Amino acid sequence: MRNITTKIILFTILTVVLVSCELTKRVPEDRKLLERNEIRVNGQLKEDEQHFNQLYQQENSNILGFHLRLHMYSFAKPNADSSYHAMLNRRPGLHKTMTGVLSEKQVDRLGKSFLVSGISNFLKRTGEPPVLIDLNRIKKSKNRLYAYYYKQGYFRAKASFTIDTLANKRAVVKYDIETGEPYRIDSINTYIETPVLDEMYNASKNLSVLRSGKQYMESDFAAERERIYQYFKNRGVYKFEQNYINYKVDTINTGRKANVDIIIDNEQVRQGDSTFTRPFKIYKISQVNIFTKNRASKDQAKDTANYNGFNIISTGKLNYRPKALTDAVFITPGSVYADFKRTRTSRALTNLKVFYYPSIQYIEDPADSTGTSLIANIDLNPRKKFRFNMAADFNHSNIQDFGIQGSLGVTIRNIFRGAETLDLSVRGNIGSSRDVAIKDRAFFNILEYGADAKLNIPRIWLPFNTESIIPKDMLPNTLVSLGVGRQKNIGLDKENLTGILSYNWIPQRNRTAKLDLLNLQYIRNVNPGNYFKVYQSSYSRLNQIANEYPDIAQGYFDENHNLDIDSGMVDAFIQDVRSNNAGTALSQPDTEEVNRLGERKRRLTENNLISATNFTYTTTTRDNLTDNNFFIFKTKLESAGGILGLIAPLMDENKGVPVGSRTMFDVQYSQYIKGEVDFIKHFDLRHKRVLAMRAFFGLAVPYGNSNSIPFTRSYFGGGSNDNRAWQSYSLGPGRSGSKNDFNEANLKLAYSAELRFNIFGQFYGALFGDLGNIWNVFDAETDKDYTFNGFSSLRDLALGTGTGFRYDFNFFVVRFDVGFKTYDPGREEGTRWFKGYNFGKSVLNVGINYPF
Repeated sequence: MRNITTKIILFTILTVVLVSCELTKRVPEDRKLLERNEIRVNGQLKEDEQHFNQLYQQENSNILGFHLRLHMYSFAKPNADSSYHAMLNRRPGLHKTMTGVLSEKQVDRLGKSFLVSGISNFLKRTGEPPVLIDLNRIKKSKNRLYAYYYKQGYFRAKASFTIDTLANKRAVVKYDIETGEPYRIDSINTYIETPVLDEMYNASKNLSVLRSGKQYMESDFAAERERIYQYFKNRGVYKFEQNYINYKVDTINTGRKANVDIIIDNEQVRQGDSTFTRPFKIYKISQVNIFTKNRASKDQAKDTANYNGFNIISTGKLNYRPKALTDAVFITPGSVYADFKRTRTSRALTNLKVFYYPSIQYIEDPADSTGTSLIANIDLNPRKKFRFNMAADFNHSNIQDFGIQGSLGVTIRNIFRGAETLDLSVRGNIGSSRDVAIKDRAFFNILEYGADAKLNIPRIWLPFNTESIIPKDMLPNTLVSLGVGRQKNIGLDKENLTGILSYNWIPQRNRTAKLDLLNLQYIRNVNPGNYFKVYQSSYSRLNQIANEYPDIAQGYFDENHNLDIDSGMVDAFIQDVRSNNAGTALSQPDTEEVNRLGERKRRLTENNLISATNFTYTTTTRDNLTDNNFFIFKTKLESAGGILGLIAPLMDENKGVPVGSRTMFDVQYSQYIKGEVDFIKHFDLRHKRVLAMRAFFGLAVPYGNSNSIPFTRSYFGGGSNDNRAWQSYSLGPGRSGSKNDFNEANLKLAYSAELRFNIFGQFYGALFGDLGNIWNVFDAETDKDYTFNGFSSLRDLALGTGTGFRYDFNFFVVRFDVGFKTYDPGREEGTRWFKGYNFGKSVLNVGINYPF
């Protein structure tokens, strides 16, 4: 044992020495590799991004401590082409042999080939040269750190640095900052030449970022300049600019206090070659002109309209109802000029989706002798009325091994002259299923087709006015959607109808709200009795099990002693086995097999009628697509079947039918309440490293006419965007071991964490951990292996870990993840940890874009 330990220690030391030597392979003898930077402020070590961003020289990038790109650069030959020719000069015999086979030109070109110099060029281009200690950059970094604290009011700060030399041509740079006490703002005085601006400032000074007693921060002065600028510009001061705001700060002999003067000069006006100053004016909007054009018009005659004071001018016939245009314009005649209205108007007009990005310009009204009026000219360039869409895709699912999906559609803009957009499309899918249970062995044995219509209305479409509740500056819109489809699913056939009436609006910046007033889904299987004629291997397996037990009741069989399909005895046999009422007890494996096949049949032939209302609210702090330090919080509440529960008892088909079995259009309708909370947080760890986390909780509770949740509204575990160590529908419920083909439940807990890092270029890697499971609760399931039984059930949380690779194409990311079952609650206790931790039992996930 002692010898083994000694060998391990020696091997570890040797590896560290070799790796360390490799890192400095390309470091000149008289230079040092920057091992790391250390920043101490008043003796305290700082490791946050704000401090390290001040440095002009950063150490080489690493992946979890390993300098991959530096190693790649070190492995490359510095001058591979020259080395090749030098080798030929040293070995004239080899050169002669090569020219005997190839021409001299081909031998010379071989030096530029991938095998000779291409590999080294790739490694140098992809890798990263060693970061060498540069005294000039270190001094600039020190000065920048000093300036960083100077801007925070530490006017007497001191900055220094030291370079600690290490073995093997490496060094550590240490920066030390002594800040001293900060200066604080004392008095604040204003000198504003224009009286009306002085009044405005005094009316808003309680909003000032600068306050007496507050620590001096240069960023506060910039923020206050922006605040004043926006305040004035949004209250009529059209010609005001930020450069009119100046500060004078006195810190001489004040005892670490800063006396601030805010100086705002008069407007400077240039007339010819001379300039003069005058007080700023408050401007009002005298006219708003909206210019549009009719693309279909061949003449240039103008069609004009006046609506609520707006002038609408069209080149050719005006194809828009005036109100549809003016509702999206927040610049109104007679109002005081406000700069924010330009941005709000631009967003609203773009949101109509019938115009390109608008042009909004102001000019002074020549008819106003006082020079305080503006004319707003809004130019709208309409998009084409018709746009044809065609798409094709390949897909895969639990039932369909391979499918080709296509759609053909047309978009009609401004269909009702109110900037509405109508999308009409037809779709089709042909697929191949190699399921051994399916009788039809033709390659394409699945067919689906349908049609969809979507109408987008750029306002809340209701019989009453909602402006006081959801004003137009929240950019409200209404979506009306209807879809019909039919599956000729290998002899079973399925009809479906979907309908949505949805309202969307933006209550505040980075917040969205969505109300589905009606979300209707109707699914009916046309030929469910054909199931066991289509899935013949399922029938054969059930028939085999039934015939293995002589004491099974004979009523299930036909004259040939096979389970009778036509009379429905196969379904009766499954149900009786489930309730232990088949005439004799089956073994546990056979019982589980019968239940599995029965569950598969139930899911593939399930009829649904769901009429739901749901509300979704989302808030985020993300500013743009490159922001890697943000959170997203999304919550959703859904209620289904409430109205149907009131209507159903009045229908003839439900006379005398108890709650729990009532139908609408011969399909049992669902009733449930469902709530979800989804939280995503990203942390920027610098150097293209991001820690991303997601937490999810969802619960759906059936009531009234339902004792379980419809399959389409239930939760499942596994898949490329969930627990990646399990395939979709193969995790849970609870510790049951996932015995069915489609495992689902009505309670879900999930948590994922992923460390993303750059390897080189657009190639990224990731390490992830996924924790979660699904359970049954408050429904018909009573087996404790499937149900959530309080905090003790948290032991059933499944843990999957793994690694992934991503390639960023800028507009989308291709993702490959390999997940390993680290803790599997479906296994026997004592065998749950790491039993699936090998590549033979791993799960490969391929996805587009990040999972969260």
